[in-house]
Amino acid sequence: MQKTIKIGDYQLSNAKPLAFMAGTCVIESEAHYLRTAKKLKEIITPTGHPFILKASFDKANRTSVTAYRGPGLAKGLEILSKAKQITGLPIVVDVHEPWQAEEVAQVADILQIPAFLCRQTDLVLACADTGKAVNVKKGQFLAPEAMEQVIKKIESRGNKNILLTERGACFGYGDLIVDMRSLELMKQFGYPVIFDATHSVQKPGALGSATGGNRKLAPVLAKAATALGIAGVFFEAHPTPQKALSDGPNSLDFALTAKMVSELCAIDKVVKKFN
Repeated sequence: MQKTIKIGDYQLSNAKPLAFMAGTCVIESEAHYLRTAKKLKEIITPTGHPFILKASFDKANRTSVTAYRGPGLAKGLEILSKAKQITGLPIVVDVHEPWQAEEVAQVADILQIPAFLCRQTDLVLACADTGKAVNVKKGQFLAPEAMEQVIKKIESRGNKNILLTERGACFGYGDLIVDMRSLELMKQFGYPVIFDATHSVQKPGALGSATGGNRKLAPVLAKAATALGIAGVFFEAHPTPQKALSDGPNSLDFALTAKMVSELCAIDKVVKKFN
């Protein structure tokens, strides 16, 4: 049985209309983030599909020690509060350490556990204890069946507001590959499954001091994932990806975003037989 998770006014389920989670990789500035959020809302909300704004106040897993990480927790949450007020959109936010969970939960509608940290029990439990929805990105090193143990950790705290995200698996030392079977396998747990289209086309460390990627392939993988009947697609978008302070090579510009969103909505309608 496919469970439905309520996020704000939206209902997320593998059987309901496809949801979109999108935003810049990291908050670059308040003005930049708000402009991007407003533009993405203009693109996505007219489709009638759920739109959840994505945000990171700190990218704790950057390739280089000199890479931009973000505005930090306090300033980041201040910007996110303003974004929620202005756009009226729910927000999904990364949490990297257990102590951050309670503070982030004051603003975020969904607490997101990065792929590298999905086995960190204290972090998983801290996020679960907030009572907010928890989106766990499956580690690049983890089989989809292993996510059952992560689910049990969250459920052990009485929290069943769980989402599972596929973001590709390690393929050699500097590439990722998506096994579409993992989406179907994780759907068997009953919780909403999300596909992370842009992180799945990363090339970790490919640029030496930064991660590379191929944004043109993100819509290709997203269409294949949507055809399986999933709850949502996660992606990173930026006004000028070539100037992005993080994950520029795999971030979508607004034109590519609009094209992909339109195509995914059409596929989702056919797969789920919506009128």
